[in-house]
Amino acid sequence: MRIRGEGDAVRVLGVDPGLTRCGIGVVEAGAGRTVGFVDVGVARSEPGLPLERRLLTVADEVERWVARHRPDVIAVERVFSQNNVRTVMGTAQVSGVVALVAARAGLPVAFHTPSEVKAAVTGEGRAGKAQVTAMVTRLLGLDTPPKPADAADALALAICHCWRSPMIDRMAQAQARAEELAAVHRARLAEAQRERGGARPSAAQQWAAARAAADARSAGGWGAR
Repeated sequence: MRIRGEGDAVRVLGVDPGLTRCGIGVVEAGAGRTVGFVDVGVARSEPGLPLERRLLTVADEVERWVARHRPDVIAVERVFSQNNVRTVMGTAQVSGVVALVAARAGLPVAFHTPSEVKAAVTGEGRAGKAQVTAMVTRLLGLDTPPKPADAADALALAICHCWRSPMIDRMAQAQARAEELAAVHRARLAEAQRERGGARPSAAQQWAAARAAADARSAGGWGAR
């Protein structure tokens, strides 16, 4: 993985998993919501090959893309229920292979559902493939729409991660702060109970403990921002 300084662009490799056609796209996120096109393509495997050979073909291609573009994170479409069980199984197997490639490269993997990707790129969680392709073309300033649709979907995944990851990070940080505050509160309640010889703290003492925990949070610099 590349070592980046503060303010550097973040490079995301998006993967639209599939056995016959696996879309791969790379974008860079700059300041604000700006995204820039890097590369796009499709990894293909022959339907007549044994499953293990097809998965190896996709894995080898994804590894080449990782080595060539050195992304900071890989974004993959999360498998969801479909009527065609065989298609779901193939998609899930490719997703697992991509996650393995990422792990070997020391890269984090983020999974986004199709509706999350569509909502992020078009503003509509039920947008069609044509609408997604049109928005990807516009957002990245491409002269022609990326083809096939798997390629456009891979770019859409990468764009989605660029825009959703800051929100996800903030939610995780808020959850961590809440859990830390709760732990401090419980510790102060237990201390107050010990001071009373094991008796349950009064409502006033519980309020004081909660207030002290809130003060500790503010003093520690991890309060609301």
